[in-house]
Amino acid sequence: MTSSQSENALTGPEARAGRKEWIALGVLLLPVLLVSMDLTVLYFAIPAISEDLRPSGSQQLWMIDIYGFVLAGVLLTMGALGDRIGRRRLLLMGAVVFGAGSLLAAYANSPEMVISARAFQGIGGATLMPSTLALIRNLFRDQTQRRTAIAVWSTGMAAGSALGPVVSGALLSGFWWGSVFLINVPVMLLLLVAAPFLLPESKDSAAGKFDLVSAALSLLVILPVVYGFKKIAVDGFGVPYVLAIVVGLAFVPVFLRRQRTSADPMIDVSLFRNRAFGASVTVNMLACFTLVGYSLFSTQYMQSVLGMSALKSALWTIPGTIAVGAVVPVATVLVRTIRPGVIIASGFGIATAALLMLTQVPEEDGLVLILVGIIALAVGLTPVLTLVTELVVGQVPPERAGTASALLQTCQELGGALGVAVLGSIGATAYRNSDALDAPAGVPADALDAARETIGGALAAAARLPGEAGGNLVEAARSAFTTEVHAASVAGAVVMAGAAVVALVGLRSVQQDNAKATEPAEDEACAPASKTGAQEPGAGLA
Repeated sequence: MTSSQSENALTGPEARAGRKEWIALGVLLLPVLLVSMDLTVLYFAIPAISEDLRPSGSQQLWMIDIYGFVLAGVLLTMGALGDRIGRRRLLLMGAVVFGAGSLLAAYANSPEMVISARAFQGIGGATLMPSTLALIRNLFRDQTQRRTAIAVWSTGMAAGSALGPVVSGALLSGFWWGSVFLINVPVMLLLLVAAPFLLPESKDSAAGKFDLVSAALSLLVILPVVYGFKKIAVDGFGVPYVLAIVVGLAFVPVFLRRQRTSADPMIDVSLFRNRAFGASVTVNMLACFTLVGYSLFSTQYMQSVLGMSALKSALWTIPGTIAVGAVVPVATVLVRTIRPGVIIASGFGIATAALLMLTQVPEEDGLVLILVGIIALAVGLTPVLTLVTELVVGQVPPERAGTASALLQTCQELGGALGVAVLGSIGATAYRNSDALDAPAGVPADALDAARETIGGALAAAARLPGEAGGNLVEAARSAFTTEVHAASVAGAVVMAGAAVVALVGLRSVQQDNAKATEPAEDEACAPASKTGAQEPGAGLA
């Protein structure tokens, strides 16, 4: 019996989640909020840390990047491990690791200690995230309830990323920089206390041994690729970074061959033979490509062009988070009568329109337009991520939910890193070639050379120039950066329009919800099909 058939085999109130499961969902949101917050929490803390610990420029960059780098690298390994030892057990282990890393970071007395602690946090975060989504898959067997629970989970992810800078700024206004890490510790303690009472254990009893070779190969694929794209986004194209990406990609066929031949593979690669499954993963990456990649421009525009402080620009993102929280539940209702592919394509259509609107952002007084544009972008893409998450996770047997969750989140991380690198490179090229920087009046050649690199470099150079020359350079740099925003918006709109086509074609076989589906209460009900290969790849998507 396939996972999809099992879900349709039983209906009735006995399979629906009750009060305990919804309370458990609230507990699972705790790590979701914190892990996503810690991706952005250093936005305000870095200056204070730099003043106290005096890191080098390279160390400062690693403080920011190492967390997301490690998080992306070990997600797949942790998802497969959770399927074998139990998701609740892995969640509790992750809470200990994440809390310990946070405590270590809070009281770090050297740059190396901060970097190590952030890497430790990344391992804990990679342990927590696939566990939360896999546990949701097992707590909510009814498809409609599960879609709602995943919508709440997705909203928590978006809220955490948006609240990171706000929480950081608020804490630093009254406490020392370590408080941005220390706040994680009591929340992890609460998770350790509540989880054993509210979360049932679940695992794949037929998963077999953990494949250390596959785990090592997954690291050799993911880490060099993520590293290469992240460094290209910061430093521009360079031979070492391109070489890192090539090395990672070179290990892809080796990893896939291992999955096809291993008795206990980490990933069931046969799932990708189904067009709808492959399309779901693809549109998931494309959504993150634009959503993460474009955030670089919106925040810089508000700070460098409009002259806002980091805290003020962060506060202006809160309306977008509220809008996302309102629209995601609407998508979960619409999918009961409208095909997911149509809703997802419509979300990409909204994102395309938002990016085309952002091509009209002016050099001055563009706050309203930039806010409307980025809110519309988030409103279009966040429901896409929610529905795709349910499509991918909901169609696999629950005992394999950990690996499926980790695969999905790894693709999101890769999509985001690729978006920052590609859109960043396109924008940087437009900035450097902008006519506004050709010959601002009174600006010497050496200052103009620095100004052509980044708008940050231009503003720093302008601060060293006297009177009118400095003002002219600031005006020219802001005009050039507005051109950069326009170029990135056009590129993003093209990607989003293409994603809409992929969704319509690749997901056309996916039906709307026409029945309240449930499945057997025990994971083992699907285990034989999963283990023996009897399960039809992508059955739940057909």
